[in-house]
Amino acid sequence: MKILVTGAAGFIGYHLCEHLISLGHTVVGLDNINDYYDVGLKFARLQKLGIPEKEIQYNKLVVSGLHDIQFQFIKLNLEDQENLPSLFENMEFGIVCNLAAQAGVRYSIEQPMKYVESNIVGFVNLLECVRHKEIKKFVYASSSSVYGMNEKIPFSVNDNVDCPISMYAATKKSNELMAHTYSHLFGIETIGLRFFTVYGPWGRPDMAMFLFTDAILNDKPIKVFNEGNLSRDFTYIDDIVEGITATLIDKSLNTQLYKLYNIGNGNPVKLMDFIEAIERSTGKAAIKEMHPMQPGDVEKTWADTESLNKDYNYMLNTPIQKGVASFVDWYKSYYSGTTS
Repeated sequence: MKILVTGAAGFIGYHLCEHLISLGHTVVGLDNINDYYDVGLKFARLQKLGIPEKEIQYNKLVVSGLHDIQFQFIKLNLEDQENLPSLFENMEFGIVCNLAAQAGVRYSIEQPMKYVESNIVGFVNLLECVRHKEIKKFVYASSSSVYGMNEKIPFSVNDNVDCPISMYAATKKSNELMAHTYSHLFGIETIGLRFFTVYGPWGRPDMAMFLFTDAILNDKPIKVFNEGNLSRDFTYIDDIVEGITATLIDKSLNTQLYKLYNIGNGNPVKLMDFIEAIERSTGKAAIKEMHPMQPGDVEKTWADTESLNKDYNYMLNTPIQKGVASFVDWYKSYYSGTTS
């Protein structure tokens, strides 16, 4: 099966590409490699997939030096209404998995137009390509941020999500609405995955796992928001990838065309306990700076994953301490001699 994975240079996208390749699928990875965070990390992920930085040019397909034509990569913007349709014309994709998006809750407050361009215009452009090439399955990343000010926990896909509190969340809610429209009008199976806090090796530098580990190992203070009174449904990357892969490859008894799922740990972890797990893995105590709640943040996330468990037999396998230790080991290895 030939699968398009957008956001392939990103944290989740990179891991998904590796996993799909290991299962024998042919994968085309797409990413615009924007500078929202360290592009060096994105290029390093692609290098692990056999794509050297020096060969990457805009709108040029590059064949992997490790996997040959089983993995190819193209640098492209989702909102490119000329070259994205051309890619679909030239490649016979069986399934599309959209993990590309302008990320970041707080950044969306400062730069809302970047989110409109990538997460809305780009998303519609991708849906149009799927529609015109008559691709029957489209899996895409939504986010737990759509729950916004929802006070009912655990969060259920049946809950009302009409109160987003960041532009990022609003764009993700719009993705779900547009997917519903295309499922209804054109018979496309669309599966939206509301990711909860994902962590693990090769993780994003703007996420708590990375920020805390970097600060603790380098004897710098960490910022603890809402005076530490936060809980997150931390989910290890391998468990996330297994869930995505199931929705891409496995058949479900749920025959609805439009589907939404929470994909998370289903067991919130207190922020202070998460920090303690990093302290144990690093062998160092954190220097904590307490701060009030930040705009756009929520106090607690907790995923009800019952429907994903039922439809795809989705089960989690990674305890928080094991996952944290894996990230710390990767961080030490990757940044050996380069941490500041």
